[in-house]
Amino acid sequence: MEKGAWDNLTAPMEFLLLGMGNVASLQTPLFFLLLLIYSVTMVGNILIFVLVVVDRHLHTPMYFFLGNLSSLETCYSSTILPRLLASLLNGDRIISAHSCMAQFYFFGCFATTECYLLATMSYDRYLAICQPLLYASLMTWKVCLKLVAASWLGGLLISVVTTSFISHQSFCGPKAIDHFFCDFTPLLELACTDVTMFTPIALIIALLDLVFPFLFTLGSYVLIIAAILRISSRIGRQKAFSTCSSHLTVVTIFYGTLIIVYLLPRTAPLRQLNKVVSFFYTILTPLVNPLIYSLRNREVKGALRKVLRKALACAQSSL
Repeated sequence: MEKGAWDNLTAPMEFLLLGMGNVASLQTPLFFLLLLIYSVTMVGNILIFVLVVVDRHLHTPMYFFLGNLSSLETCYSSTILPRLLASLLNGDRIISAHSCMAQFYFFGCFATTECYLLATMSYDRYLAICQPLLYASLMTWKVCLKLVAASWLGGLLISVVTTSFISHQSFCGPKAIDHFFCDFTPLLELACTDVTMFTPIALIIALLDLVFPFLFTLGSYVLIIAAILRISSRIGRQKAFSTCSSHLTVVTIFYGTLIIVYLLPRTAPLRQLNKVVSFFYTILTPLVNPLIYSLRNREVKGALRKVLRKALACAQSSL
């Protein structure tokens, strides 16, 4: 972004993140809880990424997308949790305007990319279940790379637009952001300029980065479920559903919390509830994704067992 855009952030140059509250007795337990969540999130997602790379049985489009999702979740968590952990540890909840804009940009980029990537994964499952004979010819590695690249590019471009708009606002009044990270609506509440002109643009962006991917994913699963119900064999239905159940669970958790956060009015009584739901989709979703895929997927569990056996054998041979 141009220097002039950043220079508009002269008042205030710093923000105060109010976080989840100011109860001193809860700061230490919350720090250790979030540290545990962040550690498990990083280890789980990195482990799935490594398994997808090293195990040739996982070199399929479905696991290629899963590996990308895991790497995305690693980045997604790292935009919020390290800063939140540091503020709990040292009590410093001040964030500079430049750091706030950087956090807002990267969070928006990764969140939008995840919306597109989940839509891509639903399309992959639709082809695998509804068009099994054409799957190999339609979902080639070239197509996979293009879909993933388009997901990342969409996230980057949409986040550039929203961050550019926010960074050009003049901020006045209280410096306190009533949230635990720099998000769009809490930042917009601090702007002292007229933002009504941005409403049509915000609507278009919401349609592009949330509504369209959600409706595409929803439509894909309506067709998938309809196709599964047409399978006469009970075993066949179970096998078909098992290939997409993990992804469907992740989609339900992610979009369920995301829609509540951005459709829930930010009135005073509902702000704490908004923070709690935001906590679910920004912090807990990246945590549960690797657990869901590892516990409900035989191929991932098999790859993990093989890696653990090899690691154990190497450790015993070195003794």
